[in-house]
Amino acid sequence: MKNLLNSNYKKSQVEIKKIQEDMFNLISELYPICRSITGNGVRQSLDIIKKHIEIEKKEVATGTQVFDWNIPKEWNISNAYIIDPNGKKIIDFKKSNLHVMSYSTPIKKKIELEELKKHIHTIPTQPNIIPYITSYYNENWGFCMSQNQFNELESGEYEICIDSTLKNGSLTYGEYLIKGEIQDEFLLSCYICHPSLCNDNLSGVALLTYLAKYLKNLKPKFSYRFLFIPETIGAITWLNLNEDKIDKIKGGLVATCLGDSGNSTYKKSRRGDSRIDKIVSYVLKHSNSEHSIVDFYPYGSDERQFCSPGFNLPMGSLMRTPYRKFLEYHNSGDNLEFIKKDSLGDSFSKYLESIWMFDKDEKFLNVNPKCEPQLGKRGIYRNTGIVRTDMNTDEIEQRELAIFWIMNFSDGKNSLLDISEKSGIPFDIIVSASSNLYENKLLKQLDDN
Repeated sequence: MKNLLNSNYKKSQVEIKKIQEDMFNLISELYPICRSITGNGVRQSLDIIKKHIEIEKKEVATGTQVFDWNIPKEWNISNAYIIDPNGKKIIDFKKSNLHVMSYSTPIKKKIELEELKKHIHTIPTQPNIIPYITSYYNENWGFCMSQNQFNELESGEYEICIDSTLKNGSLTYGEYLIKGEIQDEFLLSCYICHPSLCNDNLSGVALLTYLAKYLKNLKPKFSYRFLFIPETIGAITWLNLNEDKIDKIKGGLVATCLGDSGNSTYKKSRRGDSRIDKIVSYVLKHSNSEHSIVDFYPYGSDERQFCSPGFNLPMGSLMRTPYRKFLEYHNSGDNLEFIKKDSLGDSFSKYLESIWMFDKDEKFLNVNPKCEPQLGKRGIYRNTGIVRTDMNTDEIEQRELAIFWIMNFSDGKNSLLDISEKSGIPFDIIVSASSNLYENKLLKQLDDN
């Protein structure tokens, strides 16, 4: 296994094209499955992911108290439909699982239109779109359809059916750990509870699956924990069951909305100046593409649980267009045509680079701080730069200057990223030079994770 330091985290375009194609194919396979915060749809999805990485599937029983919450009853559905007064099936769950409000209680009866309308959800401002609606903690039933279809409903008696179950069972989530050289962890989380929604849900699931698949073949310094959980209740459950692991988490990212054509957006952790905040900001700054960096706010996805004041974990969220900011959010427009393969590949590259930097951003102490050490006799200065024929003059000069920057600012206060920012020398060159100095016993590694 090769060390993460020596891996080419800036993967070639050919490799990225292959990965983004694989990610899109995984999304396509998961897309038809009806998922919710509990149930067989989640299990089926985790079984598909398990073909790629050896995730551990965990079950938490209905009624289990997790902080101020309780695990709800398990919901499953096999069929649903509406038949109009003319005998025509106008709603068919098997054609789109968004047609049924998630967690709808079972019902089969004939009903007049005026009563049925009370249980139909639409988006009037987007008349061709089916909304995604849930009722997790309030037992009810409902259908979803386009506003145009709603407008065409005729008076009369309708036959309705929701063939679902809501009973004691369990909440299911998946977990995968890549053990590193140390026990300190980087946490990556996505949610697996949405039904047929590609960007807001499956893009994060696919990205973390293939990121884990790539990282498992390396030897990272940190341990990397991947969570595939139902949103909100899943994060709350994991935090409740794993309070003893919280101190090990030194950084993390919540993966969502990573496949649309918008620019990258980074939502900082609640701390605002954590290591991962600085690293992702650096990656986006040097990505040569438009991007946004926003401060933490206490709504959105599961970062609001991980960053709740009782935990205040250094976890941000790297996405593209944020949730609620695109018209396709939580509706049938978030389909396979909405996401772009190139956007998936670009998001993967930025996650991989952020993780590589997190793994290599260390603090060192200059063990010979009184004036410069003699580098020539150690074969560090000139000897390493001049003989490299694969570098241009600017890179050779940067590698030489990096040595002096590192020796001067390795005072126990500045990390390698700090030195890169101060000097303007690319981070990977700083890392390479620091490795050389460390091997020559001119630097002492500090435990500052």
